[in-house]
Amino acid sequence: MISHTYIGINNFEPAFAFYSKVLSALGLELKFQERDKPWAGWKAPDAPRPLFLIGRPYDSNPAGHGDGQMIALLAPDRAAVDEAHALALAHGGACEGPPGLRPHYHPDYYGAYFRDPEGNKLCVCCHDPVQAID
Repeated sequence: MISHTYIGINNFEPAFAFYSKVLSALGLELKFQERDKPWAGWKAPDAPRPLFLIGRPYDSNPAGHGDGQMIALLAPDRAAVDEAHALALAHGGACEGPPGLRPHYHPDYYGAYFRDPEGNKLCVCCHDPVQAID
């Protein structure tokens, strides 16, 4: 359904450090990085798309975050939600809701909310039930 998502940023190096840590916790890998543009993109290891991209706006105007806009990233499990949230906060992000169940969405929805260093809102979530350990 989605080819790519592009997040406008103004300060590439801190944004790149932030997203590199958070997206790695979700199992995504860096596809490319061009500091001279500047922009970078990540993807799942087994697929060419969708891409998650960060970079300066094409029109060279300052990037801004939109009120009411959020990107939700799928985590492979609840531990990855916890790790991504902790890494986001450790690398300049701000908490918008700690990791936990959100049963008002559905019984197994486990998510965390945060903003990147430039104010863009993100969610990391897992929809799977906890697996029983035998």
